Amino acid sequence: MATNRKTIVWFRRDLRIEDNPALAAAAREGSVFPVFIWCPEEEGQFHPGRASRWWMKQSLAHLNQSLKALGSHLTFIKTDNTVSSILDCVRATGATKVVFNHLYDPVSLVRDHNVKEKLAERGISVQGYNGDLLYEPWEINSENGKPFTSFAPYWKKCLDMSVESVMLPPPWRLLPLSAGEEVWACSIEELGLENEAEKPSNALLTRAWSPGWSNGDKTLTEFVEKQLIDYAKNSKKVVGNSTSMLSPYLHFGEVSVRRVFQCVRMKKIIWARDKNGEGEESADLFLRGIGQREYSRYICFNFPFTHEQSLLSHLRFFPWDADVGKFKAWSQGRTGYPLVDAGMRELWATGWMHNRIRVIVSSFAVKFLLLPWKWGMKYFWDTLLDADLECDIIGWQYISGSLPDGHELDRLDNPAVCF
Repeated sequence: MATNRKTIVWFRRDLRIEDNPALAAAAREGSVFPVFIWCPEEEGQFHPGRASRWWMKQSLAHLNQSLKALGSHLTFIKTDNTVSSILDCVRATGATKVVFNHLYDPVSLVRDHNVKEKLAERGISVQGYNGDLLYEPWEINSENGKPFTSFAPYWKKCLDMSVESVMLPPPWRLLPLSAGEEVWACSIEELGLENEAEKPSNALLTRAWSPGWSNGDKTLTEFVEKQLIDYAKNSKKVVGNSTSMLSPYLHFGEVSVRRVFQCVRMKKIIWARDKNGEGEESADLFLRGIGQREYSRYICFNFPFTHEQSLLSHLRFFPWDADVGKFKAWSQGRTGYPLVDAGMRELWATGWMHNRIRVIVSSFAVKFLLLPWKWGMKYFWDTLLDADLECDIIGWQYISGSLPDGHELDRLDNPAVCF
């Protein structure tokens, strides 16, 4: 039942109206003021790259249209201080509560702590929700109460737990909350997510991708109904429809990970009933990928230094070869190894690489060229359309042998052959 409470919904990487806990909670209590705050200075070295910013811009426009259809709209703010902008929104709207969905990367954890602290000082209620994971990182621990450092026991523990099966529907209607002149709102163009020099390259992305939560929903449905059954057989192929293509939708929260998990698990139950072993194997393999995404946030939350240091202490002082020339050759696709070079050129041109190729090029960088894994991680962050800091951290640490269950440092995926 609505209480006519005035609530600010702070959107970040949860750009959807379906199964959005923060939005649903605010809509139940009264008037809603949806806001997206862009603060490039606070992103520091992890300022999103061109392709990632293009996706964000398209997704925000899509979300804004959806909110307008519900009777509200998304207020865009560009600032040099997120906390100050949220406080401005509170003053301008008379809101008594701020809600948002949790994020777990190092930059967001610090920012969220500051926001909660400053709002609490002013007597403003603030509430965070789990809109990005199946389980919060602090909900999963080993028998001795400590965080897991290996994926297999972590994921087994997750699968033994129940997952909330009820999806939150979109609000039927939003009661808009107006703001005074104290909020310096801007247009989506004025956020500066795309400059004129980037637009010609970004036009190519438009031909291949359709950002937005409803498009993500369509992509999920098509994958589960058509491609999932052959996922185990096709996952290592680098041609054709061999992956779900859901990663950018998941990164920007356009698709609920809980919905993805439930859709795939339901298919697995059906295939198990029909004794379809290939289907079950495909579902298990795909769910394992969802688990690895969960694990990436789990590790980064419990070990927040992992974007700078290896999780395994004995590799923190490994003598990497910080050769800028080798790095440029690798990043520009000029190593002389056709498969590596093709993958890196595809990345630069399209912002995308098949996961199998990502493994090969990253393995080549750290094990053949002995380049620091942090260089590769940062390059992927700067160039990938689906750049996801936590997934990149875990991926590069796994390849470099910096995780307890990672590849051995002397294991090299063949840079000339793709099976």
